[in-house]
Amino acid sequence: MSIHVPTPPLQTLPPWSLDCQKTRSIFSYLCFTFFILCIFLNGFRINSVSAASEEIQVYADDKEDPGKMSVDWHNSFVFSGRSTAQFAGEQPPRHVYRLTPEINYGLTKTLELGVYLLSNRSEQGHWNGEGVKLRLKYIAPHEDQGLYWGVNFETGKLARAVSLYPLNDQLKTILGWNLGVWNIAMNLNFDKSPNKGSGPVTESFAFKINYATHEKTRWGIESYNDLGAWRRWGYLNEEAKTLFATVDTEILGHELNFGIGRGFNGIGDQWIMKFIINTPF
Repeated sequence: MSIHVPTPPLQTLPPWSLDCQKTRSIFSYLCFTFFILCIFLNGFRINSVSAASEEIQVYADDKEDPGKMSVDWHNSFVFSGRSTAQFAGEQPPRHVYRLTPEINYGLTKTLELGVYLLSNRSEQGHWNGEGVKLRLKYIAPHEDQGLYWGVNFETGKLARAVSLYPLNDQLKTILGWNLGVWNIAMNLNFDKSPNKGSGPVTESFAFKINYATHEKTRWGIESYNDLGAWRRWGYLNEEAKTLFATVDTEILGHELNFGIGRGFNGIGDQWIMKFIINTPF
């Protein structure tokens, strides 16, 4: 959730170093463009989450330093959404408040370990546990400005109220570009349950673009899009998608991400509020 705006060092670089930097910038631009084309040349079949997730967040290059720990408090509430269950035992998302503490611990300069403790408050006012997830995130070494990339693997066991199959795995790719006041990040996610009969791998795509108006404040958008089953992506109106207007800032030493989301095409939740508060230790 870091919103630090890096300032380039004021130093004179030799000409050969500037040439190398220019070459790296061109290569980064080509990689970034190629990634976008890979997504959009698959038939413009991009769509999003059908219900509010326990973690409505686009992963960028932020991570804890080695030996450091923090907790991200993920909060979301569905103002308007689906009120009927899609399978026996499911809790429809309308008027459900979800609270997920995420414990982050920096293992090395490139690796971070995370634990999710999922819970929710139903429309009737009852608190319920939703399960537990573990994750391992890798962020490749990179400069403060320019291209960055990483991967994140999650595995966990979820309650019947939120998942038809209890065991769930996810591989998340992370690609982004820091451009000073601008930051762009994209995630392509691959989800699969090890449970028998769970079906093929499904995919989703998320991205965010934000702009720094202050040293500690960024305004932007976040988009969350379901793609459907592997090799059989749904078209524009066959999968859910949600677009958020967001602000990232800092309050009393705690980083805050706040957003209001609007679902489209009637498949996903229609209005969602989410905020993430980071507590460092």
